[in-house]
Order: sequence, then structure tokens, then C-alpha cells
Amino acid sequence: MTTYDNEKKLDWSVFDCVWYKEKYSELLTFLNIQTDADVQDFYQKEGVGLKHSPNPYFDEDWYLSKYPGVSEQIIRGEFRSGFEHYCQKGFASHNPHWLFDESYYLKRRQDVSDVSLAEEGFRNGYDHYLNIGDFQYSSGSWFFDPNAYLKGGQPTTTELGPYAQCVRATTPVTGYGHRLSWYFDPEWYLETYPQVRKELDAGEWTSALHHYLANKTPTLFNPDPYFSEEFYGSINNDVSGAVENGNFRNFFEHFLKYGVHELRKPLSTVDLEGYYRNPAVQQEVSRGDYPDAFAHYIAHGGKVEDNAAFQQESEHISKKLYHEMCRIRMPLLLNQTLDFTYDYPDLTVIIIAHNHFAMTLSALASLRANYNGPMQVIVVDSGSTDGMRTIEQHVRGLEVIRFPGNIGFLLGCNAALEKVRGPFTLYLNNDLELMPGAVGNALARLRNEPQTGAVGAKLVRTNGMLQEAGSIVWRDGSVCGYLRDRRPDVPEANFVRSVDFCSGAFLLVRTTLLKELGGFDTDYAPAYFEETDLCLRIHEAGSDVVYDPSIVVIHYEYGTSGFISGASMIARNQETFRRKHGAYLRQKNLFHERLLVRARSSATRQKRILFIEDRLPYRFLGSGFTRSNDVIRSMIDLGYHVTVYPVYRPTEPMEEICSAFPDRAEVIWDRELPELEDFIKSRAGYYDLVWIARTHNADRLAPVLMQCADAISSHAVIIDTEAVAAPREHQKHLLRGTGAPEQTVDEMLKHEFRHLFMAEKIVAVNRKDAEILKKNGFPNVGVLGHMQKPLPYSPGWDARRDILFLGAMHDADSPNVDSLAWFSSEVLPRLEGRLPADVKFTVCGYISPRVDLSLLAKNPRVNLLGRVSAVGPVYDSHRIFVAPTRFAAGIPYKIHEAAAHGLPIVASSILCEQVGWTPGEDMLSVSTTDPQAFADAVVRLYEDKVLWESIREHELARVREEHSREIYLEQLKGILSFS
Repeated sequence: MTTYDNEKKLDWSVFDCVWYKEKYSELLTFLNIQTDADVQDFYQKEGVGLKHSPNPYFDEDWYLSKYPGVSEQIIRGEFRSGFEHYCQKGFASHNPHWLFDESYYLKRRQDVSDVSLAEEGFRNGYDHYLNIGDFQYSSGSWFFDPNAYLKGGQPTTTELGPYAQCVRATTPVTGYGHRLSWYFDPEWYLETYPQVRKELDAGEWTSALHHYLANKTPTLFNPDPYFSEEFYGSINNDVSGAVENGNFRNFFEHFLKYGVHELRKPLSTVDLEGYYRNPAVQQEVSRGDYPDAFAHYIAHGGKVEDNAAFQQESEHISKKLYHEMCRIRMPLLLNQTLDFTYDYPDLTVIIIAHNHFAMTLSALASLRANYNGPMQVIVVDSGSTDGMRTIEQHVRGLEVIRFPGNIGFLLGCNAALEKVRGPFTLYLNNDLELMPGAVGNALARLRNEPQTGAVGAKLVRTNGMLQEAGSIVWRDGSVCGYLRDRRPDVPEANFVRSVDFCSGAFLLVRTTLLKELGGFDTDYAPAYFEETDLCLRIHEAGSDVVYDPSIVVIHYEYGTSGFISGASMIARNQETFRRKHGAYLRQKNLFHERLLVRARSSATRQKRILFIEDRLPYRFLGSGFTRSNDVIRSMIDLGYHVTVYPVYRPTEPMEEICSAFPDRAEVIWDRELPELEDFIKSRAGYYDLVWIARTHNADRLAPVLMQCADAISSHAVIIDTEAVAAPREHQKHLLRGTGAPEQTVDEMLKHEFRHLFMAEKIVAVNRKDAEILKKNGFPNVGVLGHMQKPLPYSPGWDARRDILFLGAMHDADSPNVDSLAWFSSEVLPRLEGRLPADVKFTVCGYISPRVDLSLLAKNPRVNLLGRVSAVGPVYDSHRIFVAPTRFAAGIPYKIHEAAAHGLPIVASSILCEQVGWTPGEDMLSVSTTDPQAFADAVVRLYEDKVLWESIREHELARVREEHSREIYLEQLKGILSFS
């Protein structure tokens, strides 16, 4: 026990006399112990033996129950109490209280690491939580939500955080506590277990939650009506042994740590996997409204309301409210002068207005707030009778063209075109609001794509539903907005594509092209089909019209022309349109609902690929997913349309999904394997080929593809093996001493390849795997490795420090976890005394919640970096890269990536053989059967500058010669060419 540290407000290692006297008041009063000194003396002599807690932040009785090994140490006389054990040793690995979990807290506080704790003077995460995290309303366990605690009417204080307030309670709370988290329901608990209420009344527990987390028979109690210990244990045989052995307190602990992430069923009537398929659930979980699908299920009673009907009904109300908000906003805008003065405009904006002064001011304010660069704004006053007649008096730099009567949108725009000075012209309605980045994103699209002549927006109506995500022209000249009345976040609305046309409500066009075409065709005056005709003329001129979902516009659809819509006018202009664009229309589909997906793109000759992977292949996942990401990008670079479909529904937030893939990839984030059959059938004949990533997915997809055989071509399946796994599994068996597997390697290969017969072509990652496939009867094999671009410059030997291990760790049985465990236990200790003590071993990469590296993090030489947003700076700051893989398949992407960054490598012999490099020349290669030799190689490469520079030059040459983008694209083009 230590003395109190004055620099910390709260200290778990001290005796709290005030709290102790209140907690054990009856006993102390009975014994007539009053002074602080006597109280502390009593605790040391008697209280320790009575399993008293010394302060509110440590629960002695719970600690000894949770860690029976500590009790045994006390019996042997190694420690006097659990508290003494925790203060001297346990603080590094044990939890001190039933309401705090060290690993839970640190996993959710990525800003806290062993290094930062040491720098700030904290002994562990609990120290940090009491003094910082608790005051920031962080949660320290599944069972304590600080906001839920404070909702119970507890008085707030600046001296204590919510957790500290809660655990300082020394007597049972009235009602035995309100709900503190989604995971435990105290009212249900007491109704279900009435004997617990009797124990609470007797003062044995401070709350229902206290009983649940501290009782001696944890598997006999369920936490809420949505989880059953008996059911979960009966269907998860892989967990039963771990609970019986004490690795988990009960089955609910396993569920919260692992099962909830794997979407295991917590109760026979709760299908968590099916529930999580609901896009609304995914969205609310991904943005942090709920910690996981189970919490969401509890909060909603397993029911998710669909508010689409309400949104449809609310549209007319929304429009009226918008009109009223424009009126309210008008005096504010008149008092702060909008300024559109310019010297050289980035673009010209044309707005046509017939009355609606307040609305036009709001649109101009939205435009100015959206883009702060110079722009020319031309407003055509089409016979207004309201404040529009003097709008230039309120807006600086505005150019106004006036007509005495309402000439309409088409003629007004053409009149303004003569005055356009900007390189790009934006047609913009005055009944809309621009979402952040709309103008900038539109400009970037035209500046970066010379072949694109015009770009349009995702238009969202006032009810939150789509007006259009690009528009379609049918063979008879009729048109429709794609995905009207669908949600704006559906995958189909969120990728860039070439389209027939986009609405003139927001349409950015190259000015030179626009003037060459003469603006809108006056044959369509006064209205209808003018922007459709313009876009088709842009196509016919050899340029593209693009829909870009990053350009988002709320369109209130008030109309700006003042003309009454007339069926006769539409019919007349449709006939004109059909006559003028017969050649284009003959290429289009006849209208049919099932052809919407096929008709949504104007690129009729573009080949289409359905790309199926285990998960959405984020680069940070490693393990072949980086390679899949490269394949997708390269397919798009080669001109293919790619739809990415995951076997398992993603759980990452939407912003992560959007930033992980090219903007022209259609990423199906809201569906998974059970919906794949319906998905393919709904797009019958749409895909030119199906690319299946990983051999084991061929097994999963075989029954689906057979059911969909009439919807896809029999000559249109490619299976990318990514890696031949059987030799790796055989190596693992031998390495771990589990004896020879029941099957031989040949038998394992036969089983692994059993569904490859479906493929027209098979892809291997290297020639070694290709030869294995050919020997097993598959001659139709192509090879596609990795793509890397050597950096033109990276820091040299003197500017680098430390040793780097980089790799994703998806489960405890993965090669990366195995190699990391081997290196840290067998090699790292052999570096002590040979490398400076401040040389760190950095572990970088994605770490699954199922992988526990907490013990490794305790090593002072280890810097557990985890996942990073960009790996480049990590590679560039380290001196050597280690890859001590003991069993593997395919080619490790990380070897080529490290080499491309000019980072010399010490790798296992198996990896050197897989990449086909020369040991001692392209990398240092050592057998993992000799940890001393591996340590020697690490020290040698770390200290020998001449060797380091030689290895670096050779590996960079290898990458340039074997993994360039040009070579990679040619390889991929050859694989895809059969289709």
C-alpha cells in the first residue's frame, strides 16, 4: 500500500479512512474504534483477514473470488491480501473491481498506450481511468455507462467522475440501482430471481448488478431476457470448456468479448445475425449510437421501425417548412451582404428566377457558403414581380439579366450563356440547398477527368428520399430518375458512373463544350427535355456525362419557371427528342423495371464484374485483402465496372467504406451471402463475369451459383485462389507437434480444390501455386501477384530506428499471431544486451477483438501500435523489417510492401522461398527452427550499414522488375481477356 500521490486526485493504492469508516460503520461502532489511526490499524490487523476493501476502487472479496490463484498465494503467505497482490503485481494483469475491465477500457481508448501511460505517470489503465477517463465520461466496462448512471438522478460533482461516484456508495441504493448499461436489466433480474431481492434486503449486496457480477455461481443467472446461459452453452461447444476451466466467468462474458462480434445467437428466439442485416441497424451501430448489434436489439426490443412511409407523407410539410424558413432567413441575409465579386472566376453559375425572392437569397447563401473560390454568378430575372427586381442591391458582384415576362428556364439560360466567363458553367436551381463540398467536388471531377463534359448531382427531396441518382433514357424517348423514392445511402446510389443525363437542377458543364453546342436547343422551349437533349449531344460530341454521389443537393422542387406542367408539352418535346436522337435511342433498352440496373449506365459496352470476397477488402485487413483491393482498383483502371459483394456484411462505419475503394466501384455494404442468390437473379445477365476471391469461397458459393446458373454465363467464373492452403495447414500440424494430419497433403489438396471445376479460369498468386494447381488437373491457371511502386526516395540508414513487424491479426490461430508469439518469446529476449535498450520492437496492423496481445504490450521494448491510417510513415521510420512466419501460403504482401518502401528485411526461409528471392542478397533469410540465428541476423542487419544498403538496393530492384503497375495490369488483362 502506498502513500497518497498529491498530483493525482484519485489513487487506487491507498487506504481511504473516510470511506472505510462509512462502509464498515456497524462493526467499527460495535468495537468502539473511532480515530483514523485506530481505524487504519484495525484494517491492517483484522480487516485484511475479514476480506475488507481498503477503498471504494478495489473490491477485496470480488478480487479473491475472480482470481482463486491469488487466494492460494495468500494461504501460502506470499501476500497478506488481494489488495496487496494488486498493488505489487496484479495491477499489470488483473482487474480491481467488478465494474471495471482493464482490457475493455484500453481497447476503447486508442489514445492510451503503455508508452503514454508511462509518460504521464500512470501505473495502468485503471489509474488513467480514475483520473482522466472517468471525468471524460468514458466507460470502463460493459456494465457501466456513465450517462446511464447520471440519468438516474445522481447528483453531479466536479471532484468525482460518474464511476467514482457510483462505487463510493456504501449502502444499498433504493430500488437496488437503476439500469447502468444495455447489457444488464436490474428490474427483470429481481423479478426473475426473487431470492436475490431477499439477499439485497439483508444487505449482502449493494445492487442487483453487484450480485450478478460477484455471486459465486455465475452460470446460474442470466443478465436480461435476451440472453440465456443454458442456451448459449448448449450450442457453443467450443466455449463450454473455456468456461469450465475458468477462462471466462460465465457464457455471457464470452458473448460480450467475442460472440457479439461474431453475431452468435444469445437466445433461441434472437437471431442476431439476421437482425444485423437491417441497414438501419448497421448504420446506427457503425456511427456509434449503440456499441453493437446486441445492444441495439435490446434497445429496440428486436424491432426496427421503417420510417419510409412517414417520409413519403411528410414531403408536403417539409416543403412548406422550407418556404417558411426562407422567409425567416431573408432579413438576416439582407443584413449581411453576400459577395460574389471576382477577378478570374473558377466557374460561372446561372440561376433562373421567377419571383421567390427569399428562396433565391437562400440558394445564393448556400452557394457562397459551399464554395469560397471566385465565381461569376448570373441571375436571370424572368419577369418577377417581387423583391427579385432589386436583388442586385443586396448581393455584391451579382450580374442580373432581366426580362419583362417569364421566358422560362431554357431561354433564360441561353441568354446568360453569352455572358459566361468561367471555364465551367453550373446550371443551378433556386429551390435547393447545397450539401458540403458539392461545388468543389463537381469542379474536381471535371478538372481531373478531361473526357468528362458534364457532371451532375445526387438529388435528395425534402422527405429525405432520392429524387434521382442520375437519370435514364429509354428507347421510346421516355426518361426516369434512377432510384427515385429510395434512400440516399443505398449502395446503388453511391458510386460514380456514366449516365444518359443528369437533372438541370445542378449540372456543371465545360463552358467551351457548352458554347460549341450552343447551349440548350430552342426547339424544346419553353420547357421539358432541354437538359436531356443537351447531355445526349454531349455524348454525341465524344464527351461523357457523369453522376457523382459526392455532390449532394437537397432539392425542394418548387419549380422556377412558373409554367404549368402540361402533358401535351411533354408529349410534344418527347417526340422532338426521339426524332433528333434516334441513333442514340436505338442502343437503349425498352422500359422494364428489371432492366433499371442495366439501363442506369450509358457505358453500354463496358464489361461488368461481380467481385465476391470474404469481407469488403480494406487494405488495413492485410491477409490477402490488400491484394483484392488492388485487383478491384486495377479492374476499374482497365475500364471495367466492378460490383464488390462481401460474404460477411461489413460492420465498419460508412465513411470507412467510402474511402476504402475507388469512387467508381459499386460496394454492396448492406447485404451478404444469404441475399446473394436473390441479388444475382435480380441482375440476370448483367455481369460478364464473376470473380470469386479465395478458394474456400468457391465452397460457399457453389450452391448459390448452381441456383443462379440461368442468370450468369457458364463461361464467366474466375476463382482467385489467393493462396493454396493445404501445404500451410500441413506445416502448421507438423510445427505444433500435433502429429501428422489424418489426410496427406495430396488428399488435403484434393479436398481444397473440390469446387474449382466451376471456374473457366483459376488465378494463382505465384508460379509455385500455379504448378500445384496444374498437377492437380487444372491447366486453366493464370498468375497474378502483387503490385508495388518503389518509392523514389525514402530515409536512409542514419534516419531510421527500431524494428518493425507489420501484419493483420484476425484470430489466435493465424500465421501472423503465431510468428509474433514466436519472435517475442524466442528472439526478442536474445536481443537484450546486443541492441540498445531504447531500440523498440513495433507491432503494427489490424488486431481483431478476438486476439489478445495484452501480455505482449507489457514488454517495455514492445510498442504495440495497432492499426494506423497510413503505413508509409511507419515503414519510413524503422530500420529493419522482420517477418518470422513459420507457416504460410501464397505470397506475403507485407514483404513486397516493405521492400517498396526501401526497408530491408529479415524473414523466415519459407517466405524467402515463396517470393523467390536470393537469401543474403535480396533479404536475410533464416530458419525459424533456430531463434539464435534469427536474432543474429536481426542484429547484423540493424548494425551493418553497408549490408543494410546493399539489401535495400537489391530488394528495390526486385520490386521494380517484378511488381510494377504496368506488368500487373498486363497480367490482369490477360486473365480477363477470355471474357
